[in-house]
Amino acid sequence: MTPLIPQFDLLATAPGGVARLRELILTLAVQGKLVPQEAADEPATSVLARVSNTAGEKLPITKSRVLPDKNEKPPAPYELPENWSWARLGNLVENMGSGWSPACDEGERSDLTRWAVLRTTAIQVMEYRPREHKAIPFKLSPRPEIEVKNGDILITRAGPMNRVGISCCVDRTPARLMLSDKIVRFHAIADELFPPFVVLSLNAGWTKNQIEQAKTGMAASQVNISQSDIRNLWIPVCSKAEQTRIVARVEELMRLCDALEHQRQLETAQHAQLLNTLLGTLTDCTSPDELAANWQRVSDHFDLLLDRPEAVDALEQTILQLAVRGRLVPQDPADEPASVLLQRIKRDKPLPALTVGEIPFDLPSGWQWARFDELIDPLKPVSYGVLVPGPEVPGGVPFVRIADLSITNPAAQPEKSISPEISAQYQRTRLEGGEILMGVVGSIGKLGVAPKSWAGANIARAVCRIVPVSEVRTEFVLLLLESEFMQKNFSGDTRTLAQPTLNVGLIRSAPTPLPPLAEQTRIVARVTQLRDLCTTLRQRLAAGQTTQRHLAEALVEV
Repeated sequence: MTPLIPQFDLLATAPGGVARLRELILTLAVQGKLVPQEAADEPATSVLARVSNTAGEKLPITKSRVLPDKNEKPPAPYELPENWSWARLGNLVENMGSGWSPACDEGERSDLTRWAVLRTTAIQVMEYRPREHKAIPFKLSPRPEIEVKNGDILITRAGPMNRVGISCCVDRTPARLMLSDKIVRFHAIADELFPPFVVLSLNAGWTKNQIEQAKTGMAASQVNISQSDIRNLWIPVCSKAEQTRIVARVEELMRLCDALEHQRQLETAQHAQLLNTLLGTLTDCTSPDELAANWQRVSDHFDLLLDRPEAVDALEQTILQLAVRGRLVPQDPADEPASVLLQRIKRDKPLPALTVGEIPFDLPSGWQWARFDELIDPLKPVSYGVLVPGPEVPGGVPFVRIADLSITNPAAQPEKSISPEISAQYQRTRLEGGEILMGVVGSIGKLGVAPKSWAGANIARAVCRIVPVSEVRTEFVLLLLESEFMQKNFSGDTRTLAQPTLNVGLIRSAPTPLPPLAEQTRIVARVTQLRDLCTTLRQRLAAGQTTQRHLAEALVEV
């Protein structure tokens, strides 16, 4: 037997660990490797002989039920234990049929005397959820012959790819719940077959693979599996005593998985709370001394805090937040103040001054609040792209979409192109190379920098162009745009929008912290240095997770 329990902690903490543990438990169960075989157990051939005799007495031989061929060799990918056998499901079950799906405009019934139809979501892997149903209209007459009963085995036959072929056993059900036509029901022919073991077999191992191969459909959103294919499934059979022991052991181990999963969820929530609290002390500090003390507290717990990729992401965002608040590098009194810089780039038509209520926090000496549009080249205002791209034209004008955006590694050319006639209508958004590009619809806030090879390309409606004035470092503006502070200023109230959208008007008017030009350079250099460290941390975490995953895989090989 595989030494499963001693390795639970290692397996559970590997990437996707608990889900893989569940799959392993089921796989071991149906391969006869979860509990030891006992000498007193009768062979599966005797079980199948009695099932066949019982079936011969109860059922005629039809296309849906044929007597088992002792010479038929299933193409199984692994050997079963000596006293086990493979058998066709159709030779082990009876009363197979599906239900009825009337138009139901109501949800869960409030009155248990009303009839209802099960949703397919009532059937989960080895779990029955009777509350997943729809009450039928009063004008319709129920069909008591398809009422769900205790002992029924249910399997979904139609729906999305990941929901078809799921099965469970009904051990306790309220009255007046009917099958839908997307659910197939059947029963074990004889007492020798333990229904929970049949369900276990359908949800794991080679039988599960057969179900996947039998699914048909034009799209993953709607596939089917026929009753004929369900009957033809090969499932493993062992003695009734061993079936019972296996099911009991699976239930025990699944409860342990539930506890591990709950524990991991608590740990994840507690970790996120601790991380947010400690990183929050960095962005909330008001003096260099306070920042230094709080940073020491964080760095003392790096091994605890930065043990997962999302924690490194949070640290990187904190670095950006410190950068745009003037807390990342020291100020130099010799720097030209940002107020003088703003005077030099002042527009012919001044923008409305920021009010006291618009200023969210105090800035260091030498910094200045501005509206974002004050940092933008007035000849190249923040602009949306092409409204209607028209059909793609091979060899036409390159057309930049959100999918093309990348700060570090953009493609030499965008994937799509549009006609020169369409592009000519939008000369104001033609690219020269070097512009900042930002997603404003859908994947909002996604950023990229147009390489020189994109010169002459045009941009999609979901992308906006941002060209800073020459007096401001483009790299610093990019850091601003990546910061959570600026992105929140850009989004406004999006609760009524069909999809996430950044408001260009809010982008232009957003309060923006501006440091002296010399400090912008120091900030960019420091952020680059710290991001390189974050990249190294991610690589180490990935390497550690790969090693852990390989160890877990070695332990679960069966």
